[in-house]
Amino acid sequence: MLKMLRRFSQRILEKIFRRKRNFKIGFYGPPNAGKTSLANRICEDWTGENMGTVSNVPHETRKVQVKEEVKIKYKGKTLIFKFVDTPGIATKIDYEEFLKFGLKKSTAKKRAKEATQGIIEAIQWLDDMHAVVVVLDATQNPYSQVNITIMGNLVARKIPVLIVANKIDLGKAEVKKVSAAFPEYDVIGLSAKEGKNMDEFYESLFRLTKKV
Repeated sequence: MLKMLRRFSQRILEKIFRRKRNFKIGFYGPPNAGKTSLANRICEDWTGENMGTVSNVPHETRKVQVKEEVKIKYKGKTLIFKFVDTPGIATKIDYEEFLKFGLKKSTAKKRAKEATQGIIEAIQWLDDMHAVVVVLDATQNPYSQVNITIMGNLVARKIPVLIVANKIDLGKAEVKKVSAAFPEYDVIGLSAKEGKNMDEFYESLFRLTKKV
């Protein structure tokens, strides 16, 4: 009986330890905000590999992509992350949107269907996330219906959130406007494309894990 109790206690401690060291972080946000660019930047920094393909055409990422055990060291501390890059969230997907980028009608319809399925998959993955990094395009209106929908889902699930105001390398970027839209969250302005402010991002990411 005593041996059984010891084994049970050991399993519980192991689960707690794994939970503290392995954090499942999801990248969510509207299409073309830079989720995959940020995920790629992080993975290149710490694994030397990309996570996904980046394109100017909306909904390039149409399936959830996972990167296991990304070990990040910051200020003497090491944490292991499981990163989940998700398709861009949209309230409506019209295949005609893709025709503007030169896609054939059949390809556009297929892309729209895959993107819709990807959004459903992304929402389902929320139940498995320890925390979420919401990536927004700092040159766009932060009060959009899509952003409100994303944040509403996260609030309902009580998931810790870090907001990234991406594309600060562009002149139209307004990080303060993003911060004003979501005053209850940490907002980090960065450029995933150029790697600007990544140290500040990693500091905020480590701080986010304390809320898990």
